[in-house]
Amino acid sequence: MGKYVIVTDSCSDLGKDLRDKYDLEYIPMHFTIDGIDYPADLDWQKMSAKDFYDSMRNGKRAYTAQVNPSEYLEAFEGYIKDGFDILSISCSSALSASVKASYTVRDELLAKYPDKKIICIDSLMSCAGLSMLCIRASELRKAGKTIEETAKWIEENKLTVHQFATTEKLSYLKQAGRVKAASAFFGGLLNIKPIIISDAKGQNTAVEKVKGRTTSIERIASLALENYKDVPYQRIFISHADCYDDAIKLKDAVLKKLGVDIEADISIIGPTVGASVGPGTISVYFYGKEVTLNKD
Repeated sequence: MGKYVIVTDSCSDLGKDLRDKYDLEYIPMHFTIDGIDYPADLDWQKMSAKDFYDSMRNGKRAYTAQVNPSEYLEAFEGYIKDGFDILSISCSSALSASVKASYTVRDELLAKYPDKKIICIDSLMSCAGLSMLCIRASELRKAGKTIEETAKWIEENKLTVHQFATTEKLSYLKQAGRVKAASAFFGGLLNIKPIIISDAKGQNTAVEKVKGRTTSIERIASLALENYKDVPYQRIFISHADCYDDAIKLKDAVLKKLGVDIEADISIIGPTVGASVGPGTISVYFYGKEVTLNKD
């Protein structure tokens, strides 16, 4: 069986501990604040998470940029020269054009290296949901699955990853064009919090509105119970944008509601996703029933 690398992008929010544990690679995206370009580094080496989110709280806007074809070419060709085939699992095409750049480079390199295998997958997911798919791919690789078998599993099961999130301010998502919701959906009501899912097209969609942080956490826990499925590869991730205390509250609420003996991972939302959702965002990810399109 040919050996293969599993590579993703900055939208995966995979910290170094998880990348090392599961032997995963990522190609950084970029973000710009005050005209200064930074790599969307998941280890926060150039700018701390606190400084990043504080800059947004202080009115600064972070602009993001996808992985471009030249960056994919350099990374992919490096893996090939090291003797690896490539399984690339990218952020949802509804949120980033990076996956399209990976397709272009895949075709170019397969023409140059016809004996190699390069499979590129549109995860239809971001943040810890993308992390979960990468981790599952690693588990399948460790179990001896071929690159084709692993890719097939990811394609067939990617819509069983659920996201339920809420933000402090919907304005960040609307400003970045990252959420579907009618302009009147939330109106101007005080302290209204959106409940945001990732639908079957990989688009963030605001589907409910609740009043207050505590109520939104409780509602997310209830939605988790409605959609959760007991599978042997189950994982639960709680993600937060510089609001760790609220992440703990969400973790406790979800685990209590589900009544399961699973240790939920808590991770900070990286700069690429964070630039769109803004500080104060919390979300839960898990495997469940197949996600369907939002009907609204």
